[in-house]
Amino acid sequence: IIVKKTISIGDVTFLWAILFQFASHVRWIVRMIGDTNTHATFLTPLVTVFKLQPKIKDPEQPITFPKTIKKGIEFRHVTFHYDQTKTPVLNNIHFSIKPGESIALVGENGSGKTTLVKLLCRLYDASQGEITIDGINIKQFCLADLYNNIGTIFQDFMKYETLIEENIRYGRLTIRGHQRVHEAAVKAGAWGFIKHLGKLYKTHVGRKMKKQGIDLSVGQWQKIALARAFFRDAQILILDEPTAAVDAKAEYELFTRFRKLTKNKITILISHRFSTVRMADKIIVMDKGHIIETGSHEELMKKNRHYAKLFKLQAKGYT
Repeated sequence: IIVKKTISIGDVTFLWAILFQFASHVRWIVRMIGDTNTHATFLTPLVTVFKLQPKIKDPEQPITFPKTIKKGIEFRHVTFHYDQTKTPVLNNIHFSIKPGESIALVGENGSGKTTLVKLLCRLYDASQGEITIDGINIKQFCLADLYNNIGTIFQDFMKYETLIEENIRYGRLTIRGHQRVHEAAVKAGAWGFIKHLGKLYKTHVGRKMKKQGIDLSVGQWQKIALARAFFRDAQILILDEPTAAVDAKAEYELFTRFRKLTKNKITILISHRFSTVRMADKIIVMDKGHIIETGSHEELMKKNRHYAKLFKLQAKGYT
């Protein structure tokens, strides 16, 4: 074409440049389609999450939570299984907790201890049976009222990378006053290390959000979480392995104070350390979703059954 002088060399150069630009845009479009497909893989679960609706909702006519629990808590033939499984995690659980009573849940991993307290918190609802507080089914309470009256610390507690003071205040945001924060820290044993920090409660913990923050040990994080539970000042206190990251001596000292500090509260403790468990008013021994023994430490030792065997087995490690 150029030889016949149909088009000029300048036209060919122009068309050649256009062709390369077109090819470049086509490659970009193909690459974008591939990236869109990759991002869609992650976007789909996000859209699914945003579409989720809570299964546990407030009742249409909620009953006011009792200002002071007078009758206690009762699990009435409670059975629970997850939607995906038919095998019950808890099977026909029936027991009661008196006002001001401390109980300990004991059993091997997978026996249903944590699931039981999560039912009380209404993180799940029982498949069968009911849980009552002062004779009222917990499903009849406003969720906010129920949550405000239960203080919890689970094994997988949150580590908030912010000021220590704010970390503790997250227990109940409506409560003001530095003195309350300090009291909660003392109860949890956190003041022991906080007092050695330059900025005390204004110290930023964690370094992901702020490079000037300080790192805490797992045990110190756990004491902060425990202080958050004390700060909530709820009528019911649930501690699920609250001192798993501290040594046995520190745990014993904490729970010696703990019994005095929670004298008028209902406390539920889950622990594998029998030196702590024996301080509870009542011990409930669980196995494969069933309650197999109930009683005080002395009563269970006299029975010489499952609890006594576990206690003696652990005691051997200290002799």
